[in-house]
Order: sequence, then structure tokens, then C-alpha cells
Amino acid sequence: MAAINKRAATHAGRRSVKKAWQAAWLLRAVRLMDLTTLSGDDTRVNVKRLCHKAKIPVRQDLIAAMGVEGCNVTTGAVCVYPSRVPEAVEFLKGTNIPVASVATGFPAGQTPLEHRLGEIRWAVEQGAHEIDIVLNRTLVLECKWQEVYDEVVAMRKACGEAHMKTILATGELGSFYNIYKASLVCMMAGADFIKTSTGKEPINATIPVALVMIRAIREYHERTGFKVGFKPAGGIRAAKDTLSWLALMKDELGDDWTQPDLFRFGASALLTDIERQLYHHVHGRYAAQHQMPMA
Repeated sequence: MAAINKRAATHAGRRSVKKAWQAAWLLRAVRLMDLTTLSGDDTRVNVKRLCHKAKIPVRQDLIAAMGVEGCNVTTGAVCVYPSRVPEAVEFLKGTNIPVASVATGFPAGQTPLEHRLGEIRWAVEQGAHEIDIVLNRTLVLECKWQEVYDEVVAMRKACGEAHMKTILATGELGSFYNIYKASLVCMMAGADFIKTSTGKEPINATIPVALVMIRAIREYHERTGFKVGFKPAGGIRAAKDTLSWLALMKDELGDDWTQPDLFRFGASALLTDIERQLYHHVHGRYAAQHQMPMA
């Protein structure tokens, strides 16, 4: 624990990238973002607006000023509740932006297993390309690792061809030991990604927790040759935070884990701040928030 906290503190004190390099990293961060709406008042209109923003996440005058018109900058995915998947699929038709859906009784994961599996199957049938499942924290806290493994295997099977991201809900797992072991068990059970949080816990994505999960990914890759992705989620709202996360991934896992197939941000409020920073890069001053198109 002391070594993890020391490494996290050292990382936090590092200088960030600046100027053109910063703008390039921020554009990369946009492509890594799962643009998300998971609210009780979500409507068809909300989803339509979110999908439009996913297709054009940065103002086109800023894209032109930076000379990246041909780069097709979009977000990594759009993430919604299962009931909103058909609408997201409709609004993203003709693009390469995948639709992600939470499932398995998100965020608590306390519904019966058959219900959780049925929710996965329904979301996939409606067109979801990625499924964010939630781990049964009760089984982790009771150290029932075989049952954890068996549940995740069943969820992997229910996902079919869809990518599966396993949400550990690290803020509720109690210790670094549980986080590390849960990470390994989920990867062995077939998870394509492991994800820190639902965004609904009191403690979400933190650097110390991320280091535990990232090093589990590194060990699993060294032992098996399989690459598993990582997704921090919850509490990431500032553009400067994305630069820190990208630097961490590059340092700990390498360049492959700075690409959308192996690294994503779960975020709903982050994109506006990234766009404001890109505006500053182009114009030398900050835009007011109301000048940024809403997500």
C-alpha cells in the first residue's frame, strides 16, 4: 500500500504536456471518451442530443484552426441505459461510433443473476456493441472468488460478440487486495475491459486504485499474452485530469493502452472542459461555457 501511494503521489507531481502537444493529447482524450448519460430523467431528446455531440464533439471552427479536419474526431462510444439503446442505435446509424449499455442491475448489481443475464441479452439484441456489467460486490467481500468467476463467465457468454467491460465498483471493495484479486478474476473470466466505478459510489476513479488495476492488467498480459483494457470512470471532470491519466497509461502499460480499443474514459461533464481548453489553444483565451455546444 505504501509503495502504491508513493507512486501515485510522484505521478501527481509531474509536469504536464504543453502547447501543441497538449492539444494533441486532448484530441486523443476525446476519442477515448464514452460520452454518457445515466440519469433517471433520460429521454429520447437527451439521447439524440448526446449522439449528435458524439458525432461532432469539438466545434468545427476549432478543428479547422488546428488543421485536423481529416482525422474524423468523434467520441469513443455513447453509453446509455438498456432502455435507451434502440434510440442511440437509431441516432448513430451510419457512423462507426459504438453504442455501450450498462446492464446487470446497474449500479448495485443486486438483482437475481438470471435477470442480470436477461438484461445483457436484451441490450445486445437491441444493437448494443459494448456492455458495461457490474460486479457482485457481496461475493467479493465474502471472498467467494469461484462464484465471482462463474457469474462473470456467464455474463461474458450472454454478451456474445459484444465487448464486455466489468465495473469493479472499487469504492465498495474494501481493500487493495480485493481490488487486485477481483481484477485478475474478471480478466480470467473473459472481461475485455476492467472499469473502476459506476460513478455512483462515494469514491470513484483514483490514481492509487488505478495503479492496482493497471498492474494487474500488466501481470495478466505478461503471463498470458492477452491485452485487457482499462476504463476509469466517475469524478473525471477536468481536461488536465485526462492528461494525467494518459501519462499514467503510457508509463505503466505503453502506447497501446492510449488507444480506444484498450483505454476509455467514462465521463459526462468532461467534454465541455476539453473543448474550452482547445478553444484557449486556438484563440489564446478561454470561452465561456455557454459558447460550447451542449452534450
